[in-house]
Amino acid sequence: MWTTWKMQQILITTHTQNVEYIATRFPRDVQLYSEMLPVEAGLQKTIDNVSVPGLLVWVRSSNGKLLAQSTDFNSELTTTTQLMSMAEMPLKPQVYQFKDRYFVLYGGAVVVKGLLLGKVYMVQDITADQHELMSARQSLTIVCILATSVMMGAIALRIRRSLQPLHEMSQMAGVISAEDLGEAKLLLRHAPSEVKQLAQTFNMMLSRLSEAWEQQRQFVSNVSHELRTPLTIVSGYLQSVLRRSTNLNDNQREALETATSEAERTIHLLQDLLDLARADSGYIHFHLEPLILNDLAIEAATMAEKFSNRSITVKATDNVEAVADRDRLQQVLINLIDNAMKYSDPDDSIILELERIDRQAVIRVCDRGVGIALQHQSRIFERFYRVDESRARSTGGHGLGLAIVKTFVETMGGEIAVRSKPGAGSVFTIVLPIPQK
Repeated sequence: MWTTWKMQQILITTHTQNVEYIATRFPRDVQLYSEMLPVEAGLQKTIDNVSVPGLLVWVRSSNGKLLAQSTDFNSELTTTTQLMSMAEMPLKPQVYQFKDRYFVLYGGAVVVKGLLLGKVYMVQDITADQHELMSARQSLTIVCILATSVMMGAIALRIRRSLQPLHEMSQMAGVISAEDLGEAKLLLRHAPSEVKQLAQTFNMMLSRLSEAWEQQRQFVSNVSHELRTPLTIVSGYLQSVLRRSTNLNDNQREALETATSEAERTIHLLQDLLDLARADSGYIHFHLEPLILNDLAIEAATMAEKFSNRSITVKATDNVEAVADRDRLQQVLINLIDNAMKYSDPDDSIILELERIDRQAVIRVCDRGVGIALQHQSRIFERFYRVDESRARSTGGHGLGLAIVKTFVETMGGEIAVRSKPGAGSVFTIVLPIPQK
C-alpha cells in the first residue's frame, strides 16, 4: 500500500513539475512575442510553442474572456469546455479522473510588463501513465499476496516442525507411570537444540524421580516390615495379660483393651502398607488360574458373617468363572464387604451379585449405607484418602483398603468402579477376564 501510494505521488510530482516548468516559461515567452506581435497573437504563439501531445493550454482574462487556447488538442478524448470549468476550481496536486481519462491540472497568473493579462490553465493527459501505474499496482498486489501466502505457509510449516518434538514429548510423558520411571527416556532425533536440551533436562528429572520413588517404596517396605514384628509381639503380650490377669480393675482393663485395639489397628495398617509396597515393587506374585467365583464369594461371605454377625447374601443365576488369584481376590472381597459393613446400618444386608456379561465376569458388592458424594467417588481409590476424617477414624479406616483393592484387581487384569448416591448406598463393581476356551 505504501509503495503504490509512493508511486502515485511520484507520478503526480513528475507531471506537476513539468507543467509548472512550462507555466514558469509561459509569461517570459508571452512578453517576448508581445514585443513583436499583438498580445493575443503573442499568447497564441506562446501556446503553440509550449504545447506538447496531451497538453491543453488556454488563457482567460480577468473578466473570464478566453484569450487563447491550444489548437492541436484532441477534442475526442474529452470535452474541452468541461475540462476548462474543472480547471477553474481550486486545484490540488493530484490526479483527476474524468470519465475514463486521467489528468493533472494547473493554473497560474500571466503577468507581462507588470500587468496582469489573466490566468493560464494547463491540463496534462496522463491516462497512459496512470494505466501503467494501475497495472503495476495490480501486479505488485498479486506478488505481495503470493509472497505473504508463501511466507505464512513457510512459517506455519516451520512452527509445526518446531512444535512436533514438543508434541512427541507430551505423548511420551503422558504414558509414563510410576513403574516406568526407571526406564523412561525421551529420545528426540530431529528437534531444535533448545528442545533437545529440554528433553535432556526432563530425562534427568525422571531419573531423580525414579530414585526418589524407589527410596520411598523401600523406606515404606522396610518400616512396615521392621515395625510389624515388634508390634505383633506387643499385641500378643497385651492379649496374654488380658486373658491371664484376674486382679485388674476396670480402668486397667480398659486401658489394656485400648492399647491392644490400637496395636492391632497399627499392625493392620503396616500390613496394608507392606502389601502396597510389595505390589509397587513387583514382589507380590499373583497365581492366576480359572476360578468358580460362586464358591469364592460364599467363602468370603461366610468368613465375614462369622466375625460380624451381619447378613450377607450371594446372588448368582449360574456358575461364573474368571481368571484370578484366589487368595488375592478373596482379600479384595473381604475388604469390600468390610467397607460396606462399616458404612451401613447393622440391620441392612449386604449383597454379592455374580454374573457373566459377554466375555467378562462381573462381581458387585452392594450395600444400602450412607453412600458417597459424587465429588469423592473419583478419589476414594487413592491412598490415604478419606471421605470423612472423623467417621473414618471412628470406624478404624486408614484410607488404604480401597487402594489395595484397586491395585490387586488391576494386577489381575481387571477393573473396579463405584456407583453411589448419598443416603442410597453404594455398588462396587469388579470386572475380571474369563478363561479362554
